[in-house]
Amino acid sequence: MAVPKRRTSRSKRNMRRANHDKVVVPNLAACSNCGEPSVSHRACPACGFYKGREVVKKS
Repeated sequence: MAVPKRRTSRSKRNMRRANHDKVVVPNLAACSNCGEPSVSHRACPACGFYKGREVVKKS
């Protein structure tokens, strides 16, 4: 049966566990209507357009 030769250090253990809670920056793409940066696959917060159609009324 396989047995670890050395104890895993606190540093290595914590590095392994740290990947679970990693914060990821959302990908921003330029809006096709107004050019403002917005999150992909969401309506533009500046003009309310998504895929060339107005889905949120902005006044």
